[in-house]
Amino acid sequence: MTQHLSSTQAIPEVSAIPRHVAIIMDGNGRWASKRMMPRVAGHSEGLSAVRKIVQECRRIGVEYLTVFAFSSENWRRPPEEVGFLMKLFLKSLKGEVSRLAENDICLRLIGDLSRFDSAIQEMVQFSEEKTAGCKALTFTIAANYGGRWDILQAMRRCLTANPNLKSEDVSEDLLQPHLSMAYAPEPDLFIRTGGEQRISNFLLWQLAYTELYFTDVLWPDFDQAELHKAFDWFSQRERRFGRTSAQLASQVMSDAV
Repeated sequence: MTQHLSSTQAIPEVSAIPRHVAIIMDGNGRWASKRMMPRVAGHSEGLSAVRKIVQECRRIGVEYLTVFAFSSENWRRPPEEVGFLMKLFLKSLKGEVSRLAENDICLRLIGDLSRFDSAIQEMVQFSEEKTAGCKALTFTIAANYGGRWDILQAMRRCLTANPNLKSEDVSEDLLQPHLSMAYAPEPDLFIRTGGEQRISNFLLWQLAYTELYFTDVLWPDFDQAELHKAFDWFSQRERRFGRTSAQLASQVMSDAV
């Protein structure tokens, strides 16, 4: 597996199109409530938005797309809504995996999957294996995932792999390979729909130098045009990674010579 550099240890390459996009898909329930529909109808409509965004990211050359489908805190929601989400998750995996493979899209799942029933776990394994050789886009779904859980499980794995590890020897290089998304570079762009402006325990380690874009658009209404608005905003950001604007300008001039 390729070792991706940490943005706190090295300066990653910058481009107008983000290499890795991470999204919190918020607003499904409110979208449905505004239309006097049950909340679960919003989740079904949100799945259509996922398809559109996956297709567009693949079309324009985004290499990694990661979406927050179900957090470790979402178990607190009403049981009937959680049950519907589990059924929708299983149905969408069954319905989409062949389409993903046909479009050269690799599917990955991150999170503590042990809490899901056996049918979902088996479908996850099948889907990952079926798309493992796909190269055009890596599409990651975070399910029963939490950023703090990710760091804790990485530390446990690190200690298991290095049983004689001393505290002074702990480093990013040692821990990073054990994080859930060690196979991907850190996100360049984070998008949250639905008007909230927080990261809600999503990719806490990985978002250290990610550009954060918030929009009031509810997730079912987030389409290709809204994605490009986010990309246009991203392309105007000055990504310094701890440097000054003068240093950045100097580097640009040096690269142009």
